[in-house]
Amino acid sequence: MLRKILTCVIALFVLTGVAEGAQRMRGYIKKNGTYVMPHYKTRKDGTRLNNYSTKGNINPYTGKKGYKKLR
Repeated sequence: MLRKILTCVIALFVLTGVAEGAQRMRGYIKKNGTYVMPHYKTRKDGTRLNNYSTKGNINPYTGKKGYKKLR
């Protein structure tokens, strides 16, 4: 139980840091003609623990839950 609480506290600090480190990306057109809407993404830091799309995380801008497994 204590381990779960500690994990949640650490995740909270990581997510707080991620929200502050997010950068806004401009919209653009791919080579195949598809338009990509402007969006936010986390800065590159060599870890997947704090990416919005990783399971257990929630994107603070869209409210969507992460879906990718941590490898």
